[in-house]
Amino acid sequence: MSDFPFAIVGFDLDGTVLDTHRDLGEAVNYALGIRGFDPVPDESMKDLIGGGAKLMLARAIEQQGGLPDDEFRSLYKQMLAYYGENCAVHTAPFPGMSEVLSDLYGRGIPLALVTNKFESFARKILTELQLIDCFSTLLGGDTLGKGTAKPAPDQLLTARERCGGGAMVYIGDSSYDVAAARAAEMPVVVAGYGYNDKPPHELGGDAVIDSPAELLKLLQDW
Repeated sequence: MSDFPFAIVGFDLDGTVLDTHRDLGEAVNYALGIRGFDPVPDESMKDLIGGGAKLMLARAIEQQGGLPDDEFRSLYKQMLAYYGENCAVHTAPFPGMSEVLSDLYGRGIPLALVTNKFESFARKILTELQLIDCFSTLLGGDTLGKGTAKPAPDQLLTARERCGGGAMVYIGDSSYDVAAARAAEMPVVVAGYGYNDKPPHELGGDAVIDSPAELLKLLQDW
């Protein structure tokens, strides 16, 4: 639509587009079980999300005494292998998100998916959920190389370039998302329904939504 205020809309994945905590949690607990650590309760798993799977596992292990670096690296590889086979078992879009993506896609607005999850995992999950075609571009934490994942601005800047440039807004649920958007000098909406690592209104976004259903009107009226 010609009166839509943004040329591009970008989305984070975990905690913004998709509720992934259960599959991530089962992968973390699988790895913890290999080394005899206690599993993380489901209700606490969301607190570990943010910054990628490696940091998620590291947080869980640090809470139980830690591991030497070489042993951690080996365990992390085992966790990734498990997650790669089980990354879309319980994962699903947050209620209303599929409709939001469909609406924006139908308007011809390029959508960018920018996540710290490995690109291959993100692409596999979105493909299995039949959402991949909504996005003009997808960048994972490993797409551009070391040091370019959020909170660095590189992914967002590249996404904007790939989508043809112009005004871009980003929707995410964590301090990593807000910091990356600020560094890229683009407005950011906080998904208050996601895996917020601070109270949503303390994350420093330009706006907060409590459900995906609020997003379209917010963007249209920006």
